[in-house]
Amino acid sequence: MATAHTIQITPENTGLWKVTQDESAAKKATELLQADLDKHHVYFNDSGFHDHITHHLLSLYGTGARPEHLKKAYDVNATYQRPTMKIHERVIKELQDWETAKKYVGKEQYYPDFLAFFQNEIDKIGWQEVLKKYMFGGDEKSEDMLVRMLAGFLHPLIQLMYGVEWNQPAIVAMGLAQAAVHRNDLRKFLITAEAASRSNLAPMPSITSLLEEVKLNKKLATSAKFEDSQKFHDGVFARAWDEIVEITSRVKVKPEELDEKTAEMYHTAIYEGASAAFHPGKQPKLDFFLMHHINICPIFIAINSQDWIPIESKVRLLEWKIRMDLVQYAARACPPLSLDHISSYIPRDKKSNSVNELLSRLHNLEEDGHAIKLFRAVGLGQTVSKKYEDKDWIKIKGDLWNKVNNLVVDSVTFGGPNWVRGAGDPKAWEVIPNLPYGTGGVSEKLEKVQL
Repeated sequence: MATAHTIQITPENTGLWKVTQDESAAKKATELLQADLDKHHVYFNDSGFHDHITHHLLSLYGTGARPEHLKKAYDVNATYQRPTMKIHERVIKELQDWETAKKYVGKEQYYPDFLAFFQNEIDKIGWQEVLKKYMFGGDEKSEDMLVRMLAGFLHPLIQLMYGVEWNQPAIVAMGLAQAAVHRNDLRKFLITAEAASRSNLAPMPSITSLLEEVKLNKKLATSAKFEDSQKFHDGVFARAWDEIVEITSRVKVKPEELDEKTAEMYHTAIYEGASAAFHPGKQPKLDFFLMHHINICPIFIAINSQDWIPIESKVRLLEWKIRMDLVQYAARACPPLSLDHISSYIPRDKKSNSVNELLSRLHNLEEDGHAIKLFRAVGLGQTVSKKYEDKDWIKIKGDLWNKVNNLVVDSVTFGGPNWVRGAGDPKAWEVIPNLPYGTGGVSEKLEKVQL
């Protein structure tokens, strides 16, 4: 039985993809996930780079990977993890009072204390009640935690996603603890944009049109410089604060629109990420930062299916995600949005057309988990989009989904870096290998596309 301290994966529990698994894979996933929980710190270095093992293992397991694939993924990525830090019993007691807990939030050395605290809370009232109390409660502590969930390129929310989707209390505790040790420096933007939206009476435009407005606003589109170490805070917020607040204030989701707006957000994130993967003369590469905004999308499917979460909370979290998508687009220098980029794309291996063939390549790939997470998220996004194929905001249909699937695999197997980091800036592409003409990647049609 899965508890706040023990992970238990069963063959029937394969997440939203709903593949068929067996006892051997479930047993191996359980064993390795438990090892990650017990042995590793939240960050694998002093720069705050995240441990992705939980995401990696469950994305592999949830797409049909075998035990040997799971073991290889764990073994490769366990080598550079930092060990767990010691628990401070006094701190765990102080975390019970938010006033005293404030002095520990945002500090990574207290991750094991927050983890133990949330595990204890889950033991008492269950993970659903803990999330209601610490994410959706509407008081000071839950507001603070909700902001921190979106920090670190959404990683706390990504961690939480796997706990909610797989109904694993221990992974939920990991997500909450991870959020607690992140900074809350997105608070000013999220709260300001939310307040501004209340006085903006105009109906919400399509998300794609909002992205286009970001690109057309020269001050905003050029606010983040390649040299900025923090593209959000040193770039977008520092140089185009009024502009990003004004555009993101137009994000307003009505409760009755939740399902469709969730699908639109999901679809647009994939369209944006796939479109941005092309640059003249360069191998196709998806953007590392935009990729995270796709990888997180399944949590919105999982959350929307939870009837114990108030619809107002679901709407609010979705609005915050859309606003973060707009900021991230500006931070990556507004790469072009064009369906021609995707439709003109020629997969490197023209014979790999089936999802299973492409999955096999990713299951055997030595990587840190980002690629299989992205492939899984794109597949789920296709399913979510199917219901709304008659809507104007739908861009990717039919065989174009196969092209996106191939694009994900080519990005990480074509040679050179797996990802481009800042797809709208030509400087970011300087480290990406050139694309020999005729070797695959783009058709002659793309040569004519205005980049």
